Formats: sequence, C-alpha cells, structure tokens
Amino acid sequence: MINKVLVETSARHLHVTEEDLATLFGPGATLTHKKDLSQPGQYACEERVDLVGPKNTLKNVIILGPCRKATQVEVSLTDARTLGCEAPVRESGDIAGSGSIKLVGPKGEVELKEGVIAAKRHIHMTPEDAAAMGLEDKQIVSVKVESAARSLTFGDVVLRVSSSFATAMHIDTDEANAAGLSGEVYGEIIK
Repeated sequence: MINKVLVETSARHLHVTEEDLATLFGPGATLTHKKDLSQPGQYACEERVDLVGPKNTLKNVIILGPCRKATQVEVSLTDARTLGCEAPVRESGDIAGSGSIKLVGPKGEVELKEGVIAAKRHIHMTPEDAAAMGLEDKQIVSVKVESAARSLTFGDVVLRVSSSFATAMHIDTDEANAAGLSGEVYGEIIK
C-alpha cells in the first residue's frame, strides 16, 4: 500500500501570546484574520512584526492565529544564520532553552529569552488516516518526494496524530528548496 500525504511549505512565522500581542500592537489589540490555513482553526493574520537578531533583521514576518500560551518564532536554519540567532530543530511548543530574539511591532518591542526554533519536519494526521495507513502518534517515518531535478527522501519526520488536525506534512522553505518543490506536492510515506 502506498501512503500519500500532501506536503506543504511553512515559511517563517510566529505565534504570540495575548500579552505579547498587546505589547507589540497596543492594549486591546486582537489578531486580524487574513486567510485560513490547512489546519482547522489556524489562520494567517494581517499583523506582522520585525525579527531583530544580533546580525540582521527580517522585516514583516507574519503572525499566525489564534493566540497561544507561549510566543514562538519559527524560522528556517538559513533565516537563523541571517539573524545570527540560535534556532534548534524542535517540535512546535518545545521552546525550553531555544533561541532568543527581539520582536518589534508598531507599538512596542518584546525581548524573547527563548522561543526561536526551526520546526522539526512533521505530519499532522487525523486518527482515521493514521489507522488506515497503519501509523501512530509520535512515530518517525520518511517521506519521498518527486520533483523535476531534485527528488529526495526526508528522514526523521514525526507523526502528530489528533482529531483536531487535517492530514498534511509541513516542511520549511530550506527543505522545500532542497527538493525543488513548488505548487501542490504529495509525498510517499515510508515506514
């Protein structure tokens, strides 16, 4: 049985707490929905901030909603080198001891002591799809992708199974560029 999964590229972005949102955009600020993302309840926002690292600044980085319990910045390893900051490869939410950075919004600044990561490549999956493919939560798999000149197999892909997810693999821009991916792409899950 061939197990296919949609492969989506996740560009640099951040998630913010309500407290940090108020600091960056002013008291009472709320996130402005721009467009829905593939994961249920997740959306791109109109609000953007600058990421200021020791070496450089990345301007107009998009915030994804809704607000979270901890502010988290997700960048590629190339972005981290450009900024001059640490960005360990981690699963979303695993920010203890991760990189630091300054966030600059129109109304204020936030100095993050930790929270910068390069997201570990992962597959969001519904329990139904996981059962149908004989897969389970936290399982590590590989995913083979085909492209015109740079086909490759991504190893160390973690499965995240939940009824609140839609099935899709997320990779960052470095990984998508390494495989020459663009447009709608499907990969083959290899156990």
